[in-house]
Amino acid sequence: MLDMKESLPLPILITGCARSMTSVVAGVINMCGAFGGKMSGPNHNNQKGMFENARIRNEIVKPYLRHIGVDPMGQYPLPDVDNLMIPVDLKGKVERVMLEEGYETGPWMYKGAKMCLMWPVWHYAFPNAKWIIVRRRTGDIIQSCIKTGFMRAFIREEAQKKVGAASEEEGWKWWVHQHEKRFVEMITEGVNCKIVWPHRMVQGDYQQLYETLDWLGLEWQSEVLNFVDPLLDHSRKKEKQNGVFSNRQSRGRQNTLRPDIG
Repeated sequence: MLDMKESLPLPILITGCARSMTSVVAGVINMCGAFGGKMSGPNHNNQKGMFENARIRNEIVKPYLRHIGVDPMGQYPLPDVDNLMIPVDLKGKVERVMLEEGYETGPWMYKGAKMCLMWPVWHYAFPNAKWIIVRRRTGDIIQSCIKTGFMRAFIREEAQKKVGAASEEEGWKWWVHQHEKRFVEMITEGVNCKIVWPHRMVQGDYQQLYETLDWLGLEWQSEVLNFVDPLLDHSRKKEKQNGVFSNRQSRGRQNTLRPDIG
């Protein structure tokens, strides 16, 4: 077992817009062998569980965001990535949490949607980490935000006007596009990352997931199917309601950002 003075192996960092199914991706990676410590469990807004380390979120990430004067929920206002303060010993603090929560050996992960909003800070602490950027259609994210109780940033007209929006929906569209800019920055700056579109998985296409697990050095576990199957059933019902029947054949890995529809 490592002691507090030793560095852990490089982490797997999972991020993306909130409401992009980052928790599903993190859940799969955790099931396939990446240690996550004590993670937030299921709740009304996320019945599968958040798979986000609660101490890192509540004791490191949110206090940092408050300290730099932005929304600790990562909604509005957002950090200015060109003017971020580098916190003291972020690497040591994160690794200390993992060790105190039982890490012994092997891969480990942290999932946090807010990480991409402060990505230079994490990249400074873990310059060679492997990142997973989770993507979802803009329209689907917007609708999920509007339906989710704690996503409240753009309900008020005052906040909408500050981002040039005329409605809550337009406010969330602006917010998604800010995240997309961060993703492009990460890729342009050479962050070691892969893009994952989890909607493929919930439509029965696991090829991208297999490739991602291989890249991470993790092994597929059959329990993933039981974790994803209820989502697959929900996806099928939604497709029938919308009159859409998906092609579940693999179309190759998505390596670049693509424009969203909706």
